[in-house]
Amino acid sequence: AQGKIPLFLTSQGFPLQINAIASKYSGAALLQKKLKDVEPIIRIEDVDGARLVLDFAEEIERMLGSKMKSVKRLADTAEDADLYHEYNASLQFDYFNALLVNTMDEEGNFIELGGEFPLEENEHFNKLSVNTLMSDIQVPTNVYNKDPNILNGVYMSEALNDIFINNFQKDPTLTWQYFGSSSGFFRLYPGIKWTPDANGVVSFDCRNRNWYIQAATSPKDIVIVVDVSGSMKGLKMTIAKHTINTILDTLGENDFVNVIAYTDYVRYVEPCFKGTLVQADLDNREHFKLLIEELHVKGEAKVKKAMKESFRILADVTNGQGSLCNQAIMLITDGAMEDFQSVFEEFNWPDKKVRVFTYLIGRDMTFSENVKWIACNNKGYYTHISTLADVQENVMEYLHVLSRPMVINHDHDIIWTEAYMDSVLPNTKEVTKAHSLLLMTSVAMPVFSKKKETLSHGILLGVVGTDVPLLEVMKLAPRYKLGAHGYAFLITNNGYILAHPDLRPLYSDGKKLKPKPNYNSVDLSEAEWEDTEDSLRTAMVKGETGTLSLDVRAAVDKGKRPLFLKNEYFYTTINETPFSFGMVLTRGHGQYMFFGNVSVEEGLHDLQQPDLSIADEWTYCETDIDPHHRKLTQLQAVVRYLTGKEPDLECDEILLQQVLFDAVVTAPLEAYWTALTLTAPGVDEGMESAFLGTRSGLMRVIRYAGSEKRVGKKFLTPVDKENLFTVDHFPIWYRMAAENKPGQFFFYVPHDDINKGVGKFFGEIDGSVMAQLLKSVELMQPCNTEYPGFMYDTSIRETNSIIKCDCSQIGGMFVLQQVPNSNLVMLVVQADCDCSRQYAPITLAPRECNRMKSQKIRRRPESCHAYHPHENAKDCGGACGIAVSLTLYFICLGTSLALR
Repeated sequence: AQGKIPLFLTSQGFPLQINAIASKYSGAALLQKKLKDVEPIIRIEDVDGARLVLDFAEEIERMLGSKMKSVKRLADTAEDADLYHEYNASLQFDYFNALLVNTMDEEGNFIELGGEFPLEENEHFNKLSVNTLMSDIQVPTNVYNKDPNILNGVYMSEALNDIFINNFQKDPTLTWQYFGSSSGFFRLYPGIKWTPDANGVVSFDCRNRNWYIQAATSPKDIVIVVDVSGSMKGLKMTIAKHTINTILDTLGENDFVNVIAYTDYVRYVEPCFKGTLVQADLDNREHFKLLIEELHVKGEAKVKKAMKESFRILADVTNGQGSLCNQAIMLITDGAMEDFQSVFEEFNWPDKKVRVFTYLIGRDMTFSENVKWIACNNKGYYTHISTLADVQENVMEYLHVLSRPMVINHDHDIIWTEAYMDSVLPNTKEVTKAHSLLLMTSVAMPVFSKKKETLSHGILLGVVGTDVPLLEVMKLAPRYKLGAHGYAFLITNNGYILAHPDLRPLYSDGKKLKPKPNYNSVDLSEAEWEDTEDSLRTAMVKGETGTLSLDVRAAVDKGKRPLFLKNEYFYTTINETPFSFGMVLTRGHGQYMFFGNVSVEEGLHDLQQPDLSIADEWTYCETDIDPHHRKLTQLQAVVRYLTGKEPDLECDEILLQQVLFDAVVTAPLEAYWTALTLTAPGVDEGMESAFLGTRSGLMRVIRYAGSEKRVGKKFLTPVDKENLFTVDHFPIWYRMAAENKPGQFFFYVPHDDINKGVGKFFGEIDGSVMAQLLKSVELMQPCNTEYPGFMYDTSIRETNSIIKCDCSQIGGMFVLQQVPNSNLVMLVVQADCDCSRQYAPITLAPRECNRMKSQKIRRRPESCHAYHPHENAKDCGGACGIAVSLTLYFICLGTSLALR
């Protein structure tokens, strides 16, 4: 029950009154009697965790497998379409441009590339207006939307429309399907109206997305070498920094990186990373970006030392950490005067295992031949970057070079990305939903040219893919089978969390929710921190199947309330993916499930009472397969299925059986509560609501007070996620009460009831008394962040003490008494001076360097495509930049300007 209970400072009257009020308005005794009456028809079964984890994993494999089949159909179709398409430099083709569709000129005519494109709101696609009969094309602002390469690619890829629709018909749970072209356009299904940013710019470039980059290349070890000599001052340095950041943005958690700056000596931009490579996860990439902003120019450039240092780093990697696949040095400079041949002879020739990519910065072309020579003689690529606008396109060239061996081999590796926020459609969604609705993973596959005449060039046409909401994946491990404290989670081959109830990727910035900087590189060890030996993490990263027992201290209610639990972990791999799946059952409630049997007719009657609801985030019936079912709530779907109105619905028969039984068993409470509202209005005694919950996600709620009189106005409303059954957790009050002693009430203050000190940590109210209540605490091992938690020793029924203050005299005294049959204690404080200092636990200093350098066990991707004997390495860039003919130079410059 919830309410404002009047308090009386008498050790006898208070406990009796509070328990009497709670018993009266909750109806707990009536529910206990009803459960006793139905004991003969209840069946209790042990939960076989080892079997259950395999069943869940099999369901997840089946779901993800269907997505991979859809992507493969797209790749096959795109390659065949290109094979039979003949390039036409003068092709004229009017396509649907996502930015321009449905746009008219002043005379009411549709503008070029902006024809009529019907859009309709769709529940399955987050209620966005979409066209499920056709895809459309998004082109970044910096790419000319009628360039011959764009027009030919768009025309060729029209063949994907039928496959998009067919895939969606075969698998109605599919979300966005797409083809990202190497020329820069993005074909998206279903088609949408694309919204530019506030400046009218469309900055989204599919080639920057992780799914594109991972599918286009194998894992890579990269050393970025940047010239910070005096000649790089001003705009050159600005361009160089932007180039480094753009390269960093092309890296992912399967890649490794370091950044070296050089003048007449070599220095690491992060001294902590000297002589090694670090994983290119989001955390490390952002760290590098901050350091790069602090680079300053001075001195004379001596690149030879920097190149030697880079080769040494990459040589050491082969004996330790790293991707052990592609290796490359990215040289960013405005010129190179030294003789490099001896360096390459010593470290890289004749095998040329390390590719060298060179980026000539600025308009001066004096040393362009030298810079190009470096790239062309080390299987790399040379580009000239004279303005900030040139950076993006030129950096992307290295990805196409690295993809050549894979393309020539025609190896279609299917890749899965780490978790990321759904930002494919900028400015079309508000980040205001629960985090589980925003986290996605993508499955993607490269698309190659199969034309024989260009085979040795290894031409990558682009990447096809589809998004998979992680919420939908985790629904395949139903909450009701895991119990009050149980949960499921997914991690990547690098040990990073894909889905976990303790992953909190968003933070509040005013009224907006924003992603945390490293939300998708949170290691499993940070959530399962009780696994101090990394036993669980290591086994899962290795793709093993097994079990592990741990005593854990779980924190609930935003870390305010600790629970001491004995957890059984069960884990296995998800075949054909880089993911591992784990689940937790808690000894006690998590070990058993009970089943009761009631008739559908009896259950349906009680299920439709006005005080009853079921967890709408759970899947009692699958409403996302048939479009006609998508507007149904879960309760509506259950009722329509059980009444025979929707026999085609796919429903969880076990869960339906449990919810029907719970509806019947708890039905007497509805009549009891209703009678109380008529005979003894709870609002007069401070009561606001009575409620109950069951393992099947069923809830009954009655309001003794109207919303205008309730203090807890949000409590048990749809926005009060912490106190409802969700995909991630059972309600806080359910979890806490489940660990309470049988026969006792559990009292707690809902978050929106906290006011005037009620519900706050007592150390914030009176730190002096709080300090007196603590026993001596030994410091544990150092950590990055300390989260203090306090538990009351229930063996102490009463205590008192003098308050020790910082002031000269004794501060007074306090008396503490345990309130019987509850989780409450009553504290009376008599203070003679102000001792209201706050109790502030010590926070230990972080050990950032060791944390960032530490490279835990990871599972490398199985495939690597770093070399092919038939690769044509002569295509090494610079066709325009190193022209000897003045006429050719002007032709190239003109083309460049036209493209902008």
